[in-house]
Amino acid sequence: MMREQGEVPQGVATLATENFQRELRALRRSVRFQEYAQIEEQMKPSGVLNRFVWAVGNAFLSVLAPLDKKLEDQGLLERLRPSKQVEAIITDGPASKLIRENQTKLDALTLSNEACWAREHQRRDAYRAEGRSDASPVVLIPYLSVCVILDFLFSNRPIQRFWMLETVARMPYFAYTSCLHLYESFGWWRAGAELRKIHNAEEYNELHHLLIMESLGGDKNWVDRFLAHHAALVYYWFLVFLYMVNPRASYEFSELVEEHATDTYSQFLEENASRLKGLPAPRVAVDYYSGADLYLFDAFQTSEESVLEQRRPEMNNLYDVFSAVRDDEEEHIKTMKSCKDRTIQGHLKEQKRLREKQLQAQGILQVGANVVTSTTDLSE
Repeated sequence: MMREQGEVPQGVATLATENFQRELRALRRSVRFQEYAQIEEQMKPSGVLNRFVWAVGNAFLSVLAPLDKKLEDQGLLERLRPSKQVEAIITDGPASKLIRENQTKLDALTLSNEACWAREHQRRDAYRAEGRSDASPVVLIPYLSVCVILDFLFSNRPIQRFWMLETVARMPYFAYTSCLHLYESFGWWRAGAELRKIHNAEEYNELHHLLIMESLGGDKNWVDRFLAHHAALVYYWFLVFLYMVNPRASYEFSELVEEHATDTYSQFLEENASRLKGLPAPRVAVDYYSGADLYLFDAFQTSEESVLEQRRPEMNNLYDVFSAVRDDEEEHIKTMKSCKDRTIQGHLKEQKRLREKQLQAQGILQVGANVVTSTTDLSE
């Protein structure tokens, strides 16, 4: 069932039941309608380990598919039909033809794991040349594990990889705001309101990256959704624990992830420039980057240059979309660095000063000579 934006959800029991039924149907379709064969064709597994994993998986599927059909014939499972998405594509008409053409172009997009790692090493070498030390093993080992898993699961499937990446990319900022809100509720730490605003804006930004990847079909496979949602849950609690123990390490971990995202998107843009320029920008990207409501878009960009010259990306094609996403990730890196180094307070003050100056120049803001800033001012 399609949901309207802003619709209030049902209770948790209803949501859980509906989701279970929907995902069970999707799981069965993935087994019965050759979803894994299509994934294998895209990934083109090579090497002994990859071929072994796929051989085991295919043997398992060869047992599950006839078992599912038998249970269906006995009336124990509902009869499967192709998904509405598949029905829309196979329907005749100009719209369906355009969908198929665009899907063919999307399937032709490439991403070299080796080139992404080369960018990673180049970045690390540049940092060492600047005298910066490598991340601590507590942060580096989980980060490298995530990168290796992404390479293994999403070889030759860049859109699905980006969807997975953006699903988990929201979790750090949600974890940080959860911890800061908890500290405020306990009365331990009352200086985190502005920091929560930034992290809320970052999470909202990552949400729209996720919506963009969904509009491109990044979540169409059941197995990808299963992996991403469970990985996000583990990732969230890992970062909550890390933030409570050592906020600096948590920010450092997010910085590494954002750097990886930037390198990956940069390589993707370089490999697919001409193809991306021939594909339209999704509506969700147009609305977010150049629509009437730029809610929180400027709030997560804390560097001085970002405040002085506000970004307003053009959305003429898919190349513009991925360029904007890459630039967003660069902004997240800057903010994570300032949080890690505890210089974020200065950035926030400078951001406020520059924006007030802009508003004063436009005649929108007038600052009085005597302003009460807190209840403490009244008591002094």
